[in-house]
Amino acid sequence: MTHTLQQSATIALMPCGALFEDYYDTINVSFETLRTEQTGTWMFNYIDALKLVEVQTVLFFVSGRVNEVLKFRHEPTGATVCILPAPRLHQAFRKIAARFVFPKFKLLNKIANRLIKSLDSYFVLPVALIKQELKQENCCAILFQDYHNPSFDVCVFLGRMMQLPVFATFQGGIEPSSFLELPTRLVALHLCQGLIIASQTEAQIVHNKYWVTLKKVSRIFNPIDTTNWRRFDCETIKTELGIPLEAKVIIYHGRIEIKKKGLDVLLDAWKKICHRRPDQTLRLLLVGTGTDAPSLQQKIVRENLRDIVWINEYIRDRNAIQRYLSAADVYTLPSRHEGFPVAPLEAMASSLPVVATNVQGIPEIFESGEMSGGLIVPIDNVEALAAALESILDNEVWAKELGRRARERVERYFSLESIGQQMRSFLLNQDLPN
Repeated sequence: MTHTLQQSATIALMPCGALFEDYYDTINVSFETLRTEQTGTWMFNYIDALKLVEVQTVLFFVSGRVNEVLKFRHEPTGATVCILPAPRLHQAFRKIAARFVFPKFKLLNKIANRLIKSLDSYFVLPVALIKQELKQENCCAILFQDYHNPSFDVCVFLGRMMQLPVFATFQGGIEPSSFLELPTRLVALHLCQGLIIASQTEAQIVHNKYWVTLKKVSRIFNPIDTTNWRRFDCETIKTELGIPLEAKVIIYHGRIEIKKKGLDVLLDAWKKICHRRPDQTLRLLLVGTGTDAPSLQQKIVRENLRDIVWINEYIRDRNAIQRYLSAADVYTLPSRHEGFPVAPLEAMASSLPVVATNVQGIPEIFESGEMSGGLIVPIDNVEALAAALESILDNEVWAKELGRRARERVERYFSLESIGQQMRSFLLNQDLPN
């Protein structure tokens, strides 16, 4: 199916299949906050990148808190946000599913939860309303957040009915929750128009597991607005945070999810670093919150970990993120699972060297390793993480050189302009004239 379009176009962007409040309640983001403040992340960076190449975006959510379609303009980007009421079938399913709890039978409970999770995502999309809004907004394509989700399958079948091309990205989704998803996922991946997968490892997995031709896959990176990303005065920010000016600072910013983000590994590495440098002034700066925040706090207290500064809140203001990054000497991403993370790109734009685990997306970000401004270490390896961080803390000249390379890398390959043009060409089969 080939679609040739006018120079200006509109696409529908759909985050993963769940209710708006399922995720955004955990980070204290309301409809109003979304409308006026929410920026950054892969989603809004996509919107900004597409806007530069004359592609408008309608952002779709589903919520159990609205009874009719709610529309508003997202003030920071100008995108249209469309919040749809959850289908009655989905509401009824959640009430029934809440009864399927088998506390005495862990295996049965695990199987039931997986089946429920799959079915929940199949039922969550109000297909008739989506069809209505797609026509009203004159959308010429659908871009779904992650193909590892049953709602993607539903979108593909809807797209076929409407003769609209459906695409999906990979942002770190997990494997199918249950066996129910395998048949529909196989069909959907073959019927969709294309996939945006920056990770070569993930692209090969999709090819091997679902027999998807690699011609359907485009290796487009997540973008970042490098032109408006800058480094603030380090001493000023340290003073504001109560960090000694002579301190060497390691920073992590992102969701507080211990297992997925490898924060237990980071704390264990921090313990080693502090033990080996008892006379050095050090700080670990954590920025972010999430469902595991209480557990992380317990680990810090239980193990008597010192010199940790934790901004335990979800930071919506990208200017604030830039300020925190400006206080650091090195950024770390100790994750066990990622899709194509934006956080290290923000650190690179702040001219910080990066130490990250070898998760999906990282080898592509630091394609030339140290020449790209980063050190890559094995997943779950406390000693390797600690040693890599120490090697940067111990060599200020090398740290600055890595930071320079990181900034150069992100400017060249991850800018909004570059990614926007690639996305337009892939999604619309159309380039802007020079």
